[in-house]
Order: sequence, then C-alpha cells, then structure tokens
Amino acid sequence: MGAGIAFSGAVSELFAGTAAAAQGRTGYGPLVPDPDGLLDLPEGFRYKVLSREGDDLRSGEGKVPSNHDGMAAFAGRQGRVHLVRNHENRATGRVPVPTVEGLTYDPMGKGGCTALTLDSRNDVLDERVAIAGTAVNCAGGPTPWGTWLTCEETEDKAGTNGYTKDHGFIFEVHPSDPHRSGAVPLTAMGRFQHEAIAVDPRSGIVYETEDAFEKPFGLFYRFLPEKPEGGLGSLRAGGRLQAMRVPGVRDLSALQETGTTFDGIEWADVPDPLATETPIRFQDFGPKGITHAQKLEGCYWGGTCVYFVSSYARSGEGSAADHFGQIWRYDPARRRLTLVIVFGPDTDVQLPGEEPDNICLAPSGGLMVCEDGEGAQHVYGVTRRGEVYAMARGRQNIGTPEAPEWGEFAGVTFSPDGATMYVNCYTPGTTFAVTGPW
Repeated sequence: MGAGIAFSGAVSELFAGTAAAAQGRTGYGPLVPDPDGLLDLPEGFRYKVLSREGDDLRSGEGKVPSNHDGMAAFAGRQGRVHLVRNHENRATGRVPVPTVEGLTYDPMGKGGCTALTLDSRNDVLDERVAIAGTAVNCAGGPTPWGTWLTCEETEDKAGTNGYTKDHGFIFEVHPSDPHRSGAVPLTAMGRFQHEAIAVDPRSGIVYETEDAFEKPFGLFYRFLPEKPEGGLGSLRAGGRLQAMRVPGVRDLSALQETGTTFDGIEWADVPDPLATETPIRFQDFGPKGITHAQKLEGCYWGGTCVYFVSSYARSGEGSAADHFGQIWRYDPARRRLTLVIVFGPDTDVQLPGEEPDNICLAPSGGLMVCEDGEGAQHVYGVTRRGEVYAMARGRQNIGTPEAPEWGEFAGVTFSPDGATMYVNCYTPGTTFAVTGPW
C-alpha cells in the first residue's frame, strides 16, 4: 500500500472545539469489493454517483469539467444540500469549465467551480457552473456566512499559457445562486499559489496557506478585512495582507518535536500583495526576514485556534530538515504557535498510503483523510485515539493492465446533518455520495 506514514503528538488536538471530540470509532469493518468496480465500502454502506466528468450539466451549459478537487457542502431550504466543487484544471485540462456570461473571469482559463443541488435523498436536482475562467482551483474553504472561497494554486500572469489576465487569486462563490457572487478576484488577499483558507468567526480574519514547491517555500498569511463583520461581497472592500514571522525561525521544517511552542508571533505586512514584479515569498520583509515552510496545504478553524498543515519537507529540495508532514496550531489570543502533530516513520500511529491530502472532521468523531499516492487509493478514518481504518477504496483503473493507475480522492466533506459523506475521485472526475450507519 505504499510507504508507511505515521504521526505522533496530541491527536485529540485535531478536534479541539468540535462536536467530533465527543466520540471516536474504531472503524466499520473490512471493505467489500464493489461489483461495479467503482468504490469499495464497508458492509452496510452504499454509494451513489452524483456526477462524472464529460456528462452533460443539468443546466445545459456544457459538460461536467475534469479534475474534481476541493469541495464543501452547504445547507439549503427544505432539506436540500448545495455542493460547491473545485476543478483543478490547468491550461491542459481535459474538460474545461464552460464559460458562462457573468461567471467568467478569464475566457482562457479552464478551471473554476460547479455547484450541485441535491434533495434529501441525494438525487441531483441541478448542476451548473458556479465560476469559470479561473485556473488550478485546488482547495479553499467555507466562510461563516455560508459561501465558498475557491483558491487558485498558480502564479501565472497574463500572457502565460494563453491567459488574458493575471491568476493566483481567491474568488468568492455563492453555493445556490452563483450570479450573486460573480467572478471577482479578491486581489487584496494576495496573488500567490493559494491552497486553503480558514476564517476566524469572531474577528473575521482569514488565514491562508501557500503551496509552494520550490525554495523559497510558501508562507502562512492572515488577511485583516476592512469589513470584519463578513457577509457576501464583504471581502471585496479590501484589507491588509500579512505574513507570519516566527522570531528566529526561517524554516518550520527545522522543528521536529511535538509540543514545541513559540510565543510572541509576529505578522509582517506584505510589501506587494499583487506580486506585480516579484512573487511574495521572494519579497524583502526587512532584516528580520520571514518564516517559510514547504508544501503548506490544509487549513481549518477549531475552537479558538487555526490549524494548518505542512504536507512534507525534503532537505534534498531545500528544506532545513525532512518530515512526512506537520500540523501546527496558532492561537491568535496568545500569539502562540505550537507544533501539534509530526508525521514520520518512527512515530506512534501508522497511516498506510502516501501523502495524505484533503481532510475533514467526521460527525461520528475523528478525521477522514484522502490518500494521494500511487496504486489503489483510499479514504482513511483516524479516530481521536489515533486508530486508523480504511473507509473507502477507489476501483477506477484509468491506466492499462500493464501500468494501472487509480485516481486520487479529494474534497471529502459531510452533509450538514452528518448523514452523507461526499467525496471526489480526482480523475476520472467523479463525485460520490456515501450513506450508511455513520
């Protein structure tokens, strides 16, 4: 099943301030092979295919785009659920997001989002374009006021890859009425290789991660909005973008011991948030410098703190040290940063597979983790006690018998009532609804 990845530290920290902290399962039994060859699940669970790339959109706007990635579920009226789904299409994307008047940022961009409306039985009532003409829409995050912030994981400027506008922005998407949000880049929030966001519901501050592959690596940001009360369109009013500075630390990978804590965290104003000449991570932050980290990805709010993930660090690629992943907690009230979890081969809990990617809190307790590696792909559950179990296994062989490949999982999320797990297969793009004895 690939390299063994493990983690140690206060596993229960991952669930701080959430309902999931009350429980924790040990799994649902072995996976049962799916006779239709799509998705293996434990006995008692079943899936429904909601959408597949290349099919017709219910709206008649075109085809379902490819490269299904980050996703969130929002409550609608009369028990309905609105799913907003990213499409991480680059300039070479197989099936682009169709351009729609009023929803298209750059007609040459192939990425964007689609929105599905489901009834209480997970039947698809509608499926339409939510935003088009963007690029490499990877992750993002929900806002406290019920919208989705989709993030472009690119720094391509106009004239690159045929684009007519600069890319690398965050866009707000209304889950049930996309024309209310349109296709407006939130430029004050910075232009860089965005990955994910989390919003402090008390202050309105938005935390942002940067998934930069090459040195100097990405930064951890916060955006101080002019309108902290929030609401659809409030982020367009602008604000101030800052990057985190850990005094005396230039690279977070150098820290390896769980529980390591830093007080007095500083935030430095970003000199040029639009990166008109120089990418932000290359910019001059003064004699104190700034703190970098390789592969900053997941980001979510829990209790009174924000958590963010460094997926891995490799000294051969320029990091100060090697690790298989870190999870950090930042406490704004105390200006305190703590290393909560360290992934590695010699730690307490074994997580099979390679490079855990998207994660979400499960209503019955613990986490759901999407695997992104080689060979058969899985969604794994992790309990508060650190026990790991297989929840789903992909069966979509997109290669050849001689060189099989399976599409990674992405965008795992739960319905507002906790009764359904929604998850994407990245390629071939497929969205599943999984129900059972959660």
